[in-house]
Amino acid sequence: MAQATIKRLRDLIRSLNYAVSIHAAEELEDVNLTILDFENIILTGAIVERQRDRQTREVKYIVRGNALSSVLAEAVVKIAPDGNLFVITVYRV
Repeated sequence: MAQATIKRLRDLIRSLNYAVSIHAAEELEDVNLTILDFENIILTGAIVERQRDRQTREVKYIVRGNALSSVLAEAVVKIAPDGNLFVITVYRV
């Protein structure tokens, strides 16, 4: 299951089918990371945790990987109802 999911997340990144929340964009800037760093986190990373929202029942994934500068970071993402990847937040570990 996790392998299929990380493959799906990577496919969405490669095809540029993702949207970044305002919060995630601000966090990227605050920790001196770029959108390319985020992409690399997903492309090199692994799912370290899966969470289900109690109210909406949506599943979120925490992906840990390397930014382009080899800094370890995590991205919290979910697959939106339209099938695109939605970036909730990104931070350094």
